[in-house]
Amino acid sequence: MVRSKENGAKFIKPHTRVNPTILIATTCRWFPTARLGVALAQAGFAVKAVCPRGHALQGSSAACETHTYRGLAPLTSFTDAIRATNPDLILPGDDLATQHLYALHYRAGDRSEARLIRELIERSLGSPRSFPTAFARTNFMELARQEGVRAPKTAAISNESDLREWVAQAGFPTVLKADRTFGGYGVRVVHTLEEAERAFRILGAPPRVARAAKRFLIDGDAALVWPTLLRRRPVLNGQAFVAGSEATSAVVCWKGTVLASLHFKVLRKAYPTGPATVVRLIDDAEISAATEKMVRRLELSGMHGFDFMLDADTGSAHLIEMNPRATQVGHLALGPGRDLAAALYAAVAGRSLPATPRVTEKDTIALYPQEWIRDPNSPFLRSAYHDVPWEEPSLVRVCAAEYQKQRAWYAQPGWIETTFRVRVPNP
Repeated sequence: MVRSKENGAKFIKPHTRVNPTILIATTCRWFPTARLGVALAQAGFAVKAVCPRGHALQGSSAACETHTYRGLAPLTSFTDAIRATNPDLILPGDDLATQHLYALHYRAGDRSEARLIRELIERSLGSPRSFPTAFARTNFMELARQEGVRAPKTAAISNESDLREWVAQAGFPTVLKADRTFGGYGVRVVHTLEEAERAFRILGAPPRVARAAKRFLIDGDAALVWPTLLRRRPVLNGQAFVAGSEATSAVVCWKGTVLASLHFKVLRKAYPTGPATVVRLIDDAEISAATEKMVRRLELSGMHGFDFMLDADTGSAHLIEMNPRATQVGHLALGPGRDLAAALYAAVAGRSLPATPRVTEKDTIALYPQEWIRDPNSPFLRSAYHDVPWEEPSLVRVCAAEYQKQRAWYAQPGWIETTFRVRVPNP
């Protein structure tokens, strides 16, 4: 495996290859990104990556070449990796990686190489007209309503006066969200004006030094270093609360058309506002229609995720959020129309989509290592399909080692409350 960067490599316009090259771009050591790399390699891609040191991709059989992501020089890291790998497509594995690609696109000038990089980013992510909307929650929800998609009212909140006006209109409970956050860390469900004002101050503040230090020292993730040092404050939004259960959708699309999709009901989560750890595969016509409308409106390409609330009384699906990058379920192959990696390969390579079998006949899936970390004694580890990558023993070992390293931190009572200043109710 080549891990060194080829300084000075000339960027050449991508061309049709027997095995098209995909560059996975990630800024943090999320395990699902490595799982996705394996799925893409099995689909036929030559997988390369730009990722932090110690990422599980470096120990897997998927990535034939990796380049180091440097959190203090992110755009240079991405540009160097693009030059060295000359990919046919770039796939961001987390929100910050997508933001870096947007920044590269905006920064690109008229030089030949810059134009080619800009074209590569557009081919990978879709129309640049969608870029300003991807991380602006209020604007995205307004587009959804214009498309006739069921979505809760959402409004930008600039100050405490806006906040009081919002809660007077929306009532309680209500949801407060910070733009450019992910993993549920920028979301609060509040039940009183006092809670709302406290959440407003917390969400509107720059990242805490303790959180940035933990991410950098424990996770090897420098994403919060600059926002902490520069005291950047996110844009806040209020969103009407929808009582019910959560659902999540992962899609692969090409030039505004959905090629394959996975829709799940969320059964368990890492923490109240966090990512899913157990999901159940569902068919939902309203979710399918909503994702197709938004993909078409934004002219998206690549892999994206959409989150929904299923109304407790009617079962109606309410679109609440978009994730402009690959999500943690993107590696799952669950039959025709539900294999994202294979569908993306067919689109890039210009080939017909092969018939792919399901990895399991069970609809309930315990995600590895997410559910194992949440509860090592979870009954879902036995009753559901436990998504352990036994075919990649190095990934299993890397995950176990990472879990052992972080267990002392996560075992601390109240680590979520301490790190993110959020009250977690008793189960």
